[in-house]
Amino acid sequence: MIGVFDSGLGGLTILKAIIKELPKYDYVYLGDNARVPYGARSSKIIYQYSYEGVDYLFRKGARLVILACNTASANALRKLQEEYLPKNYPERRILGVIRPSVESAIEKSFNTRVGVIGTEATVNSGIFPKEFLKLKPDFKIYQEACPLLVPIIEAGEIDWSGLDLILDKYLANLKRKDLGALILGCTHYSLIKNKIQKHIGKGVRLVAEDEIVPLKLKEYLLRHPEIEENLGKQGRRSFLITAESQRFEELAKTFWGDYLDFQLVDLADF
Repeated sequence: MIGVFDSGLGGLTILKAIIKELPKYDYVYLGDNARVPYGARSSKIIYQYSYEGVDYLFRKGARLVILACNTASANALRKLQEEYLPKNYPERRILGVIRPSVESAIEKSFNTRVGVIGTEATVNSGIFPKEFLKLKPDFKIYQEACPLLVPIIEAGEIDWSGLDLILDKYLANLKRKDLGALILGCTHYSLIKNKIQKHIGKGVRLVAEDEIVPLKLKEYLLRHPEIEENLGKQGRRSFLITAESQRFEELAKTFWGDYLDFQLVDLADF
């Protein structure tokens, strides 16, 4: 099966899009809602939480895990790939969402000026400028941390009038940079991408991960038949959370479009 790990609900937007593109596979989603948000935590803590989530999914039988959380991808992906996998599951894979976003921004931007919005931990990691430097060193990257957006979205307040004022504040500096593209560097932001587009301006092309990751995953599986042939193909879906919450289940409907049957799990217990 394919596992999708996120700090909360944002990854549901990616999983829904993946299933639409690749419906035949078995999927398991794990949202660590007991500890959301990750964005203001230290790199060490983010790695520990990501390790626990990924390890749980592998023990459940996942052959491939997608870190749908940008904060986890920025602060934990490389170490998980280089240290954890070789020692524990050398035949399995962990993929992130940052490199696909960078590649898409390069393709979509009409100039060499790209903006990034994300959590504090994602922005502070410097991962986006590093990835652009590898692929397109002539690009100029402008980042803005948006610490209030995830809590607001997780609280279900996407129609709150104050959100517009907050977006105005966060995007003010970026609007002056003549951007060709803006990366929504958090899976949660896909839920408010229309609002973001309105505030940043119609001329700036948005790079939203729910539109990118499914196609990149499809390409990856075509390139790696040794992974693809070991994936379950019964169309099974399961949704796991780390804390029971009626509000969480109601909010999941906003991300998914329908109510989901969540199973409560303890990452330390298997």
